[in-house]
Amino acid sequence: MKKLFTNLVILFVVLFTFVALQSTAQDAANGVAVKPGTAQQQTGTASANTDRSLKGQYRYLLTKVYNYQAPLVSAFYKNAMDTLKAERAALKQARATVASQTATIKKLNVDVTEKDAIISSSNAKIDEIKLLGIPFTKSTYNLLMWGLVIGFGLALAIVIATTTRAKQEAKYRIKLYDELSEEFQAYKAKANEKEKKLARELQTERNKLDELMGR
Repeated sequence: MKKLFTNLVILFVVLFTFVALQSTAQDAANGVAVKPGTAQQQTGTASANTDRSLKGQYRYLLTKVYNYQAPLVSAFYKNAMDTLKAERAALKQARATVASQTATIKKLNVDVTEKDAIISSSNAKIDEIKLLGIPFTKSTYNLLMWGLVIGFGLALAIVIATTTRAKQEAKYRIKLYDELSEEFQAYKAKANEKEKKLARELQTERNKLDELMGR
């Protein structure tokens, strides 16, 4: 808006210079001496323009032109004001549009935030698994399950290794028992045979003793 106002002021200055030069040229061509006073300018030196507004510049310009130039300046001023009014209306509409779009963007941001919260809550519910009434996330649940599987696997491997060693030890003990049992049976058979032999020899000696004693 400030730029538009500056442009309009510049246009007024250019128009004022153009009108003044044109008037001077016409008066010089007609052989009329250029006078500082006009039909719309009172006799005497005009005071300097202190009103820097667009309307003030327009009024000051009217004091510097001839009567026949005033309609042109008035038409230009009217067109400038109409353009300025249209620009202001367009700016107001643009500001209203920007405000409406800003409110829409804020509402959309609120909606997005709410939807993100709903999605986060839904994802949390989807990702939740309960084990013995205790809630776990899927990642924690998977880690727990894999930890249990690995732990049970290690325990099973240890049990298998221990059982294998125990079986080997049992087989070794059974083998030793069988060997000792065989040795005992062999020793028992030998002892029985020896006992029988000693019993026979004892009976023979008794028989000899009976014969000697005349029984």
